[in-house]
Amino acid sequence: MTTTLAFIGGIGWPELVVIAVVVLLVFGPRRLPEIAESFGTSIKKFRRATQDAKDEVKRELDVSEKADQKPREED
Repeated sequence: MTTTLAFIGGIGWPELVVIAVVVLLVFGPRRLPEIAESFGTSIKKFRRATQDAKDEVKRELDVSEKADQKPREED
């Protein structure tokens, strides 16, 4: 499995293992759970904000379509 990122290219298992080892060495085993929790919370907030934005755009498009479908009254 290789993940493609726009700014990095392909990331496979060997690269992920190297990144995990570097993070472990830099932050130590005591701070890893705290960092992982913060990262997970940030991802959850980002997903929620993204979904809210999608819902808002869809709602506005629906309102716009309904306004376009109404027959206009002639004077």
